[in-house]
Amino acid sequence: MAGGSPAAVTFLTNIAKAAAGLGASASLLSASLFTVDGGERAVIFDRFRGVLPDTVGEGTHFILPWLQKPYIFDIRTRPHNFSSTSGTKDLQMVSLTLRLLSRPDVVNLPTIFTSLGLEYDDKVLPSIGNEVLKAVVAQFNADQLLTDRPHVSALVRDSLVKRAREFNIILDDVAITHLSYGIDFSMAVEKKQVAQQEAERSKFLVAKAEQERRAAIVRAEGESESARLISEATAIAGTGLIELRRIEAAKEIAAELARSPNVSYIPSSDNGKMLLGLNASR
Repeated sequence: MAGGSPAAVTFLTNIAKAAAGLGASASLLSASLFTVDGGERAVIFDRFRGVLPDTVGEGTHFILPWLQKPYIFDIRTRPHNFSSTSGTKDLQMVSLTLRLLSRPDVVNLPTIFTSLGLEYDDKVLPSIGNEVLKAVVAQFNADQLLTDRPHVSALVRDSLVKRAREFNIILDDVAITHLSYGIDFSMAVEKKQVAQQEAERSKFLVAKAEQERRAAIVRAEGESESARLISEATAIAGTGLIELRRIEAAKEIAAELARSPNVSYIPSSDNGKMLLGLNASR
């Protein structure tokens, strides 16, 4: 037992050394590998050469531990929203909300990392967005922002795309999602709309009165023509036409009275008159 103890200690010592060596090797291997996922790119920083000019694509790659360090960039399109209050050409205050879809220029990722860092979009987009919005809005009156909105959006988009390219940022889409005016301008617009509605209503009333006047003239002319024709017919044929119209009217009145339950017909003496207006219930 005493002779076997040094051998056992040596064996365990060798196992411990081997385990330590394997652990160190595993740690060194782990530190030498890094993975770039889909939709990402990596920029390598070297302690002696600085930021390397080439970007690293997707997959698992080797680096020199301690000497090199990878920085991962997300190159997928990301949305950004920010608001700005700007003054128009006629000195009205307008609030606008802008939505951007941006991504970095992959070829220039080392330049972006050197000048702006990983949070490049948060540092650049809000500032250039406010700058462009104020510059474009100042070229238009408040009402033109609504009537010429496609033109305004196109100017904002072109200006922002050009400014973002100066920072190696690509804008896939630029849109004005919200536009609102100040309280004073909104009240002025509302009053203008009410005034326009009142003006349209007045025009309608004038047109209606004109049509009624014309209708009255036509009606009067028709009645005058009818009276003239009746007078001419009477002068030619005598009063027979008038008597015929009187008989027709009397027949219509008699038929109407016959249908009424509250009117009774009582023959009188030889004059042929009738008594009307007696209530049968009495």
